[in-house]
Amino acid sequence: MAKELLKGNEAFAEAAIRAGCEGFFGYPITPSTEFLEHMARRMPQLGRAFVQAESEVAAINMVYGAACAGKRVMTSSSSPGISLMMEGISYIAGTEVPAVIVNVMRGGPGLGNIAPSQGDYYQMVKGGGHGDYFPIVLAPASVQEAIDFISLAFDLAEKYLNIVYVIADGNMGQMMEPAELPPMRELPKEPPAWAVTGAKGRKPNILSSIYINPPDEEVTNIRLVKRWLEIEKNEIRFSEYLMEDAEFAVIGFGTAGRVATTAIRAARQEGIKVGLFRPITLAPFPKEQVAEISRRVKRILVVEMNSGMMLEDVAAAVQGRVPVEFFGRMGGVTPFPDEILDEIRRVAANKRPVNWNARAEWIARLEQIVAEGK
Repeated sequence: MAKELLKGNEAFAEAAIRAGCEGFFGYPITPSTEFLEHMARRMPQLGRAFVQAESEVAAINMVYGAACAGKRVMTSSSSPGISLMMEGISYIAGTEVPAVIVNVMRGGPGLGNIAPSQGDYYQMVKGGGHGDYFPIVLAPASVQEAIDFISLAFDLAEKYLNIVYVIADGNMGQMMEPAELPPMRELPKEPPAWAVTGAKGRKPNILSSIYINPPDEEVTNIRLVKRWLEIEKNEIRFSEYLMEDAEFAVIGFGTAGRVATTAIRAARQEGIKVGLFRPITLAPFPKEQVAEISRRVKRILVVEMNSGMMLEDVAAAVQGRVPVEFFGRMGGVTPFPDEILDEIRRVAANKRPVNWNARAEWIARLEQIVAEGK
């Protein structure tokens, strides 16, 4: 199919429809509301389920119920809305049914603002809700990747009976760029064998997240960990740019990684051999690939739109082999390419010990940037 000029949230939604989404349950919240609006128009046209729930709490429990019926279902929201969903998300994980959740992140903490951010990293990557469970997290950096990853998210959710997050930010949800939508998939004719669809002619299927007996709960936890080890083995995804001869590496995901690409091209013109490593799966995190990079570069610069959350995962993978530096903007502020270029120049020019406090040095520089009104 030919490329079209598509808005991020609407492209997300249409991609989900074409991937076979049978039910959408949500509640409007900026900057993801266009996702819900598109679903409100399109799903009834196709005879599929759309419900604007009375709250995010209600929406995620509707997703839970429909997922137990074996349907390909999802929701979308933004940071504080996702927080309200966390109890239901943990129930979905404990019941081991597939669900896709899109988070178009905004500035926080608290109600914050509606500007783009990557401040939900911990909540998305480290689980968020209560208990031992492991969500898969995909981080697109363009509208085309957002489209592609929605289909992938449904496939992974069903393959592993797992929650899959696709996380973007307000930039990606609101921007427009050329992208190609996939053809429409056929909906499944039969539900999966595990689904709760009525027990006529067969033994009942029982789906629950309640295990009153601790040894029974531990058996479930063991099963979830074993499944996660399989996911770690088979589902790592990442992108590299100009890393073949790089002496310095920038690591950033989503919009931060995309903005860094422009800075890297400018740095190359100045003779600085720098490349970009962009994690696509934030969970499972590509730690072995980051470790390999640390064996062949002089220093690493992590760029994020938060206070340095992925920074900790990068540092854990590097294990002190080279200095890991950091630059981030917070509160809904998107870094400019020239800001990242200045950081690349600084990293390339300076020699740092491995064990100094990168975050403390960064916040001092950021205070100066803010004071200068940049």
